Amino acid sequence: MAEIHSILKQYWGYDSFRPLQEDIINAILEGNDSLALMPTGGGKSLCYQVPAMAKDGLCLVVSPLIALMKDQVENLRRKGITAFAVYSGMSRKEVINTFKVASESNCKFLYVSPERLESTLFKEYLPGLGVNLIAVDEAHCISQWGYDFRPPYLRIAALREELPHVTMLALTASATPEVQKDICEKLEFQNHQIFRQSFERANLSYSVFKVDSKINKIIEVLRKVNGTSIVYCKSRKRTKELSELLQLQQISSDYYHAGLAQEERSKRQEAWINNKTRVIVCTNAFGMGIDKPDVRTVIHADVPDCLENYYQEAGRGGRDGKTAYAVLLYDDRDIHELEKLADLRFPSLKDIRDVYQSIANYLQIPVGSGEGEYYDFDISDFLKKFKLVGHTTLYSLKSLEQENLLTFNEQVFNPSTVVFTTDKNQLRNIENENVKLDNTIKTLLRAYEGIFDQPTSISEKMMAGLLKTDYEEVKKQLQLLHKMGIIEYQPQKDTPQLFLSINRIKAEDVRIDMAAYINRKEQFQRRMKQMLEFVDESTACRSQVIGFYFGDEKIKACGICDNCLRQKASVLSKEEFETLHLRIINLIKLEPLHTKDLLLKLDGVKKEKAWKVIEFLQAENKISVNKTGLVSLN
Repeated sequence: MAEIHSILKQYWGYDSFRPLQEDIINAILEGNDSLALMPTGGGKSLCYQVPAMAKDGLCLVVSPLIALMKDQVENLRRKGITAFAVYSGMSRKEVINTFKVASESNCKFLYVSPERLESTLFKEYLPGLGVNLIAVDEAHCISQWGYDFRPPYLRIAALREELPHVTMLALTASATPEVQKDICEKLEFQNHQIFRQSFERANLSYSVFKVDSKINKIIEVLRKVNGTSIVYCKSRKRTKELSELLQLQQISSDYYHAGLAQEERSKRQEAWINNKTRVIVCTNAFGMGIDKPDVRTVIHADVPDCLENYYQEAGRGGRDGKTAYAVLLYDDRDIHELEKLADLRFPSLKDIRDVYQSIANYLQIPVGSGEGEYYDFDISDFLKKFKLVGHTTLYSLKSLEQENLLTFNEQVFNPSTVVFTTDKNQLRNIENENVKLDNTIKTLLRAYEGIFDQPTSISEKMMAGLLKTDYEEVKKQLQLLHKMGIIEYQPQKDTPQLFLSINRIKAEDVRIDMAAYINRKEQFQRRMKQMLEFVDESTACRSQVIGFYFGDEKIKACGICDNCLRQKASVLSKEEFETLHLRIINLIKLEPLHTKDLLLKLDGVKKEKAWKVIEFLQAENKISVNKTGLVSLN
């Protein structure tokens, strides 16, 4: 077994591990099932990548995030580590090829989306993969009590029957104590350990503002704090609107959501990562797997529906350890909308059945067919044709997913593939004729094994890096080679996909487990209530509120959130108190004053301190404050 520190240095270039990483790695190497709770950007992936490299065999990584899988595979390949991914939207032929190559090569990592686990193909190839470790990313998805329950995750436990002696590591950035317990039970952990990194972010200042104009406050924050920013919104339409308003103020900005083409999303993401765009205005589709350390502000233009999402999104600020600001903006409308959200998120059985019937009509799937099939599914076109309400449809789809009838994935894409369609003699002729094309061919052959025999997923971005040219130039060269009949090049496709888990049934036969459904709704309402309490909280340290929610009882007051700063500002010395006491009495001795005028006359005194003394004098019955705010002596 290779030494973990030399692996860390050789492949990742680090001299030492971050807190907890080494403990988790050692627990895995000792054969202990483990649950690791580490904040976004806390180095979760190293916790399974290093032990997998230290052992013989392959690490099976279960993840629902396709973009993240793709990035991880590319990053590992750049380090000379063989890795593959199998996810929604790949054709049967592509899946067979990937499993075949993974089982016959020195593959160290195979990333799979959870719904792939019960496919007959996966079961067929599993015994020959030589799995030495199972890593379950986004493990909170297995819990019905979590904020992002995904039924395909429940199938992961079945791997235990196939691979009874393989160690399992579950990873998540945020799970309440109840969800932590549920994860360990659902994954059938034996002799397990739970590792929890502190939820403390000493350099991240949380603040909440009730505002009349959100855009004005966003502009004010961006003008006060230099550097890169993320602005989160709830709707796609709003991301575009806010981005355009920021551009009008000469603030470099762009928008991002799942409805954009994959290429466009990548282009905008890259521009922001490379500081060509200062502000990215986005939905929560943005940020997964992006490790940009120098984000100075994360602004929420809308209130998220739970603390789990808020903590993950806000946590994308200040990963370089320097001060960053997490700013949450709200108004009365946000609060009313959140209070009504539970009914919207949990549609009626009639609505769910109507949506199911409409899907069957739209995709023309007869009763008794469709199981295991993927369908291109343009949800905008679907809503338009069937005159359906967007929210009701999306949440009905979610309910149908949770009843294991289907899976809808908006961010599915098929990567570009290349296979050589010529013999090696013809390639030799190109060597002398075209240096550029020769370099492209050699790079393809070096970077992708098996590319001569079968269509192989490639990354134009990675190729551009290897060839020291740009992305568009690589595409041009690949298209030229395709025209010349040297390769077959299929550019990337990114159509949202709908997957039928079972054959289509009659709409009236769609059943919902109402007890579980009501339970999930109640859990959702509890999480929402905690979020509203966080927004409304005006005294407790915000960092502590978040930490306590996730079961981190040891977290210290941060000293830099809005509430901590307000508490500091209101601390009075004995001398200050007595001086203020006399000033207030003398000012209202002559005539009663409105609180606004009184505070104006106490020029140079912080409002928090003045209010402390006013409240004390009122409690001692020395002064009175009537309903209109008039202060008078008793």
